[in-house]
Amino acid sequence: MPSPKALRALPLVELGALLLVALGCLAFQLRLPGRLPTDADERAVADVLARDARPGDAVLLFPWWTERARLFVPPSVPVYGWLESDRADLSAHPRLWVLGQPELPRSDVGAFDAAFLPGRKALGPESRMGPLSLRLYENGRYRPRHWVASESASTARVYLEQPDGSRRDCPFDGKVHRCPGPPHLYVAPEWHEILYEPRHCLWMHAPGGAQKLVAEFANVPANMGLRLEGGIIFEFAHAKDPRLSTAYLGVDDAATGERLLDVSIPPGREGVQKAEVVLPPGPPRTVKVWVQADNAESRQVCLDVMALEPAVGVKP
Repeated sequence: MPSPKALRALPLVELGALLLVALGCLAFQLRLPGRLPTDADERAVADVLARDARPGDAVLLFPWWTERARLFVPPSVPVYGWLESDRADLSAHPRLWVLGQPELPRSDVGAFDAAFLPGRKALGPESRMGPLSLRLYENGRYRPRHWVASESASTARVYLEQPDGSRRDCPFDGKVHRCPGPPHLYVAPEWHEILYEPRHCLWMHAPGGAQKLVAEFANVPANMGLRLEGGIIFEFAHAKDPRLSTAYLGVDDAATGERLLDVSIPPGREGVQKAEVVLPPGPPRTVKVWVQADNAESRQVCLDVMALEPAVGVKP
C-alpha cells in the first residue's frame, strides 16, 4: 500500500497534472490564430483560381476537413475533401489544385504526398498566402469520359423486369423515372455518400425479389473502357444482419443479352465497388444497367456507368 506521505502528496500531483494540461491548451489556443487564414489570404487564393483555373480543373483540400475553403473557391471549380480523399484518383479531372493548410495540427505532409503524388506531377512552384498553400498538378490518373450514365439519365428507358422478361415501365416525369410501387423505386441522378465519399450517381434502389430495376441507355461508344462503380449509401452498407441480402449490380448488352459487367455487394461491404471491361471496336451499343436484391431492405444503391479512355499517364 502507498505510504501516508505519498497519499497526502497525491492531490498535489493531480493538481500539477491539471495545470500542465491547462497550460498546454492555453498555448495551443494562443498559437492557433496564426495558423488560420485571414479573409485576405482566402481572397488571394480565390483570385488565383479565378484567373488560372481551366475548365475541368478541381481543388483537393489538405487536410481533408478544412471545409471553410468551399466558401471562397470559385463555384465553377469542384472542391473535394473527405476521409482518405488524398488517395482518390479524381480521374474526371486533368489538373488538380492542392489547397493546403500544412501548419495545422496533425497535418501530415509526408503521408499526404505518399498517397497523392503517385501518377501526378507538379506544374509549378507552391504559392503561399499566409498559412494557405496552393499548388497545381497534372493528374496522370485522368481518364477522359465519352459517356456517363448519370449525365444521360433523362434519355434512359427505365423499367422493372421480371425473370420471364416481362416489364413494367417507369415513366419519366421530367425529373425522375418513377416506377410503380413504393416511393423509393425510381431512377434519377442524385448526390449521395458512399463510405464518406460524396458521389453524383444514379439512385437505383433494389426493388426486391427476383425482379430487376433496369435503366437502358442507347449510343454507348465502343472501343474504350466501360466502367461500373457503385455501392450502398451512408450507414446502410455497414449492417451484417443475416436477414439482409446481397445486392447485385450489372451491365448487359441489350441486343445480345451478354453480361458485360457485374458487381456483388454483400451485407457489410462498404465503399465504392468497381468493375471494368474494354469494349471492342464497333458501332455504339445499347446497354442495360440493372440492380437486384432478394430482400430490398437497406439496399440503397447508388451507381454510375461510364465509357472511359485509358489513363493519360504523366510525361517525364
